[in-house]
Amino acid sequence: MSLSIPCVLMRAGTSRGPFFLREWLPIEQTAFDSALIDAIGAADAIQVDGLGGGSSLTSKVAIVSKSAQPGCDVDYLFAQVSLGERRVDYRPNCGNMLSGVGAFAIEQGLVVAGSERTTLRVFNVNTRSRIELTLETPAGRVRYDGDTRIDGVSRPGAPVLLSFLDAWGATTGSVFPTGARSERIDGIEVTCIDAAIPLMIVRAHQLGLSGSESAQELDSTDGLLTTLEQLRIEAGRRMGLGDVRNSVIPKPVVVSEGSCADSVTSRYFTPKRCHSSHAVTGAIGVSTAFCTPGTVAYRERATDRNCRTVNVQHPSGSIAISIELEGAGESRCVTSASVVRTVRKIFEGTLYLPNYVL
Repeated sequence: MSLSIPCVLMRAGTSRGPFFLREWLPIEQTAFDSALIDAIGAADAIQVDGLGGGSSLTSKVAIVSKSAQPGCDVDYLFAQVSLGERRVDYRPNCGNMLSGVGAFAIEQGLVVAGSERTTLRVFNVNTRSRIELTLETPAGRVRYDGDTRIDGVSRPGAPVLLSFLDAWGATTGSVFPTGARSERIDGIEVTCIDAAIPLMIVRAHQLGLSGSESAQELDSTDGLLTTLEQLRIEAGRRMGLGDVRNSVIPKPVVVSEGSCADSVTSRYFTPKRCHSSHAVTGAIGVSTAFCTPGTVAYRERATDRNCRTVNVQHPSGSIAISIELEGAGESRCVTSASVVRTVRKIFEGTLYLPNYVL
């Protein structure tokens, strides 16, 4: 016997995973967790027994429902399913999977599509923050094909604009939850920041790196992952996140100078491997630090504009974050950020789960 539930598999941004309506899944939390774990096939590292692909980038789940939040259209709960163990982390948001929420919500009848474009407001349950999505819907139907390219994805698609409205301090209650814009952990200067997602940022040269290494080179660098994990655990404690050994936040990020004045080179860890491209939420966090005096990622410029596009350069190319700032000097802060992604619906059908899930 097996449990059958509807499922839509989507590539959203540079991530991939199943999308579910909340009503398709069990109500009880243990059964809910088990359904996601067995959907991905998390019990083994290569995930041969599920929809996962043996990577944290393909071990993600989006759960969508009609929103009860004022001014919001849908709720989006993100789940990061583990590799090789039966565990789910609901603490972070994922901006890449978020980019598929609009198309899924429209096609499932939660949102009425416009005749040319549709803008909807999403409430992220994980971080209790709001994001506006705008996607193309000619003749009231979601458009997937198009000419927009994003680094880390081989095929172009229709653009999806994500505008983050209140993601700063959403998880911890403060953009700089330790009270400092930079501090030392084990003699290494870091910035602990909560901007779209909690991050621990460190300069590449402090770890003996150039910052331009590939993801594979960083994963195989002797002692690097161990050092980053030790720093991350202490950063999590200082940020008020408790014991983060079984959590994916805060994410470690290694930064160095970019190729031009409005760029920064970033290597984003997930957290125990280097991302082959970059997370959207992580890019927003890095861009926020890049524009904020006193952080390890800050790059001073002769003239700072209130509207800027920061190019976050990653192993597969770059991701452009359009940001708006207010204030000057030490009081300068980021008030909103937007980014363009693309989405592809891979299949829609029935997923079969072991009956013991219930």
